[in-house]
Amino acid sequence: MRGYLLGRLAAAGPGVIDRMFREGAFVVADGTSLAPDAPCTPGLEIWFHRDLPAEPPVPFPLPVLYRDAHILVADKPHFLATTPRGRHVTETALARLRRELDLPELSPAHRLDRLTAGLVLFVVRPESRGAYQTLFRDRQVHKEYEALAPYDPSLTLPRTVRSRIEKAPGIVAAREIPGEPNSESRIELVSHEGNVGRYRLTPHTGRTHQLRVHMNALGIPILGDPYFPHLTDPPPDDFSRPLQLLARTLSFTDPFTHTPHHFTTHRTLP
Repeated sequence: MRGYLLGRLAAAGPGVIDRMFREGAFVVADGTSLAPDAPCTPGLEIWFHRDLPAEPPVPFPLPVLYRDAHILVADKPHFLATTPRGRHVTETALARLRRELDLPELSPAHRLDRLTAGLVLFVVRPESRGAYQTLFRDRQVHKEYEALAPYDPSLTLPRTVRSRIEKAPGIVAAREIPGEPNSESRIELVSHEGNVGRYRLTPHTGRTHQLRVHMNALGIPILGDPYFPHLTDPPPDDFSRPLQLLARTLSFTDPFTHTPHHFTTHRTLP
């Protein structure tokens, strides 16, 4: 068993596996710690948590705007991921809320990009999650976003943008490709000052990076976007240039209480 684990975790570095055995980090399905001399049993499932690198703390608050027996609505800041993914694990909205509110079973009903700020809906009880996810799947949740982007007086707005968006594994940014449209966004100009416009964005589908892709396709990429029109790689602890995109409103009828909900972010774009 030890030899097998050494082979699977060779990249962990010398001494790491010995330490993990000493700390009882390897467990079987019933939670019992695995001994270093345990025999190799075919089909035995072994569980362990990998060591996580230190994450730069996201220095912005995560206020809760609403909470009842079923749901919780948080007003997420820029740079804070919704759920653990990749190098962002402890510095996520889900991890913070579970820890700070003592809600270990809290789960997201949908996901907001790490770089986007605004409203995120969480479900308090696991057995209720499917009903709220179904609202998003069946497009029974109305969402509006606000964005700051270049102002182009030659661009005819409002307009509805439809295209096929693909997010390939291992590629950071989504992209438009030829084919049957799988995304739709309504783009409206609210106001402008000089060369900067304030836009209302209404997505009718929920593809990865959809609003950012559609704004870029119109030639007005959202300000502060490190992906569009050119991919950049700012340091993980650089919070000086947030993406100027905000999930502004969230409206739906609760599937359990049948109460109509309408939430508005307290955040603003400068």
